[in-house]
Amino acid sequence: MTNYAEVAVNSPAGRATFSYSVPPSLGVEVGQVVWVPFGSRVVQGIVVETGKQPISEATREIADAVTSFPPLSSLQIDLAKWISQHYFSSLYAALSLMLPPGLERKATVYFHVTDSGVDAGLLPQEYKKAFCLIKEEGKISLENLGKKIGQSAARRAASWLLQQHLIEKGWEAKGTGMGPKKVPYIKLAVGREKVCEEVERLQKARGRKQAEVLKFLLEHGLVSATYLKKELPCSDSVIKALERKGLVAREEVLVRRDPLADIETVPALPPRLTRSQQIAWESISRVIEQKEKSMTVPEVFLLFGITGSGKTEIYLRALAETVAAGKKGICLIPEISLTRQTVERFLSRFPGRVAVLHSGLTAGERFDEWWRIQKGECDVVIGPRSALFAPQENVGLIILDEEHEWTYKQEDKAPRYHAREVALKLAELGGACVILGSATPDVESFYRARTGKYRLLEMEERITPRGISSLPRVEVVDFREELKAGVRGIFSRSLIEAIGSVLEKGEQGILFLNRRGSATFIQCRQCSFVFRCPHCSVALTYHSVERKLICHRCRYAVPVPHFCPRCMSRQFRFFGVGTQKVVDEVEKLFPGARVLRWDRDVVTRRDTHDKLLERFRRHQADILVGTQMIAKGLEFPRVTLAGVVSADTGLNFPGFRAGERVFQLLCQVAGRAGRGMEEGRVIIQTYTPENYAIRAAAEYDYAGFYEQEIKYRRQCDYPPFSRFVRLIYAHASSEKCSMEAERIGQLIVEEIARSGMGDIKMIGPVPAFVSRVRDKFFWQIILRGQNPVTFISRLELHQGWFVDVDPKGVT
Repeated sequence: MTNYAEVAVNSPAGRATFSYSVPPSLGVEVGQVVWVPFGSRVVQGIVVETGKQPISEATREIADAVTSFPPLSSLQIDLAKWISQHYFSSLYAALSLMLPPGLERKATVYFHVTDSGVDAGLLPQEYKKAFCLIKEEGKISLENLGKKIGQSAARRAASWLLQQHLIEKGWEAKGTGMGPKKVPYIKLAVGREKVCEEVERLQKARGRKQAEVLKFLLEHGLVSATYLKKELPCSDSVIKALERKGLVAREEVLVRRDPLADIETVPALPPRLTRSQQIAWESISRVIEQKEKSMTVPEVFLLFGITGSGKTEIYLRALAETVAAGKKGICLIPEISLTRQTVERFLSRFPGRVAVLHSGLTAGERFDEWWRIQKGECDVVIGPRSALFAPQENVGLIILDEEHEWTYKQEDKAPRYHAREVALKLAELGGACVILGSATPDVESFYRARTGKYRLLEMEERITPRGISSLPRVEVVDFREELKAGVRGIFSRSLIEAIGSVLEKGEQGILFLNRRGSATFIQCRQCSFVFRCPHCSVALTYHSVERKLICHRCRYAVPVPHFCPRCMSRQFRFFGVGTQKVVDEVEKLFPGARVLRWDRDVVTRRDTHDKLLERFRRHQADILVGTQMIAKGLEFPRVTLAGVVSADTGLNFPGFRAGERVFQLLCQVAGRAGRGMEEGRVIIQTYTPENYAIRAAAEYDYAGFYEQEIKYRRQCDYPPFSRFVRLIYAHASSEKCSMEAERIGQLIVEEIARSGMGDIKMIGPVPAFVSRVRDKFFWQIILRGQNPVTFISRLELHQGWFVDVDPKGVT
């Protein structure tokens, strides 16, 4: 009896799987990647089920296998199914998160003539040219045929010629995919005695270079050809001459592309725990021990510890106990920039057993790390949200450091998942524990802890080289009073004095502003014209270093104009402040200061993060200016000053989470100061010192902030008391975009009335906050309710719509 497979197909044609028959010559397993015909194309698919009967009657045959084995486990397939349903994405998109690097490839469909003896002169005129081109080329793709005779003509001709059986369709995979790195090595092919004889003979016969190669190999053994040619030096012709004589041989050796090769660590013993660390550790340790005996509901800990309280030490001990029990761990971090600092500490406890996975690695490094993990050679995997999908078997512990960070939410493509929710599901499927760590927990996480869904562990003691220390004192500067006192720059008198003090004492400081560039926008003084991006609905940001106006959405850039295009005036006004402006002001006020800037504009290469941080760590700079990157878990013992240039930037961003985000950023920035031998100082500049988020952050009062925030959300029926789903439609035509959004909006109103789901509330349809990006227009509809995902599954959304479940901000 014929076997069948249910295949998740790499196509935007829906969320379902498709039934395919399995050829007798091809054995496939669940989790295997295959080539399947889909419409007129051949695409990749992933087998999610096999059986004796197909789910749908009409089936086509699997074309071939991409892999000879299943790279995905049954647990990963179950997790992908949940992601697909929970985040309303295609099943293939969810499964592809877990595929090995370099596996996804495309296939090209081509045509070739079935009978070369056919007289082309007998064919209809409109199909003759296409037939002759296919015959002449031997084989040709539809795309290339279209380039020669036009796409519509190519499609018509190909269809007719196929019907007449004059041509046949075939396919082939593009590229060769990615593989392990092999390096040519050179070794001796004869014994020591023979080598010594040849060396003596070559030296007499003017073969000095060949003799040197033989002597080098005799001393060093197997060496890479590159190393050999560099050390002697010698040319490749010398080595080839010895090969022809049978004295040496080449050998292809697998070489691991190790992203951690330059990190030198010394094994370290665990330090003594503080009282609050000990209490937290004992609670976690007991659960890990119990997990060995019974795999039931996953235990989730919310480790709420102030900055510098030693949360990482708890992570390390929990992982060590997990590994001792025969299981493995995954540790997620919010930013690639934190990878090196985290890896250094983890390698000191797990030497040689740590892997990293993130987008900053080269393609080869990702490939090698993935397969190293898959072979079971790593106890701990570290990385941002994508590391959650590493092929780590038998996971016993999942850690989310800085769990409040919204970088754990994927926004740019489907599935738009949140790593925290996926980690909880993975733990449930695999019977693992979860630790969520933060000094400023997500309000929804803290609510779950308060209501008993998570186990709350608090650590209130700050650890520094001085011993148990207090958090740095915070001064809130009302900039309205500074203006009254005649201050016209971007720094208050207190912040100027503090920077000067840091420089005088040879200490370091960080200045935080969550906005890049030098000025937010430029406006004509005469007619108020604002320079905007021609492709996006945003103003261009002025960057003084490049002397350009740059769009932060599409990277469109133009030199600063000399005159206004509307009124020809040469008088412009620069509004707003960015990180580059802060750097300029520091260098102007303190000419001798060594200043570094750290934001997305300067981090252009894969190693820029590490180089910048290393320069600052070695005190090769005095002041570090940056965006939210500098607020995330970094530790610099010499930093005694943390200055917030403007706390109001985030408060004015639309969305109900704005206050929470500002509170978290201010507390995290403040926590960077005073972690060494000297006490720290924090200065927050604001025009709204009375704002509840700023007041609470100045006092490190998370409990007070939480009580006010949760009360506000309960009144407005915001998460965690409801859920949001955002439907976004994109189109190149503004008119078509608005019409489609209005159409779906009307369908939603009708469906709410028909289904009786009265708790579903709709906002919109309206243009998105940024309504045009890269020449595409965006409209959105926001749904709020207890389970809006179930509701939207009733709707039939056309191509161009995408769904964002639990969006970062509702704007």
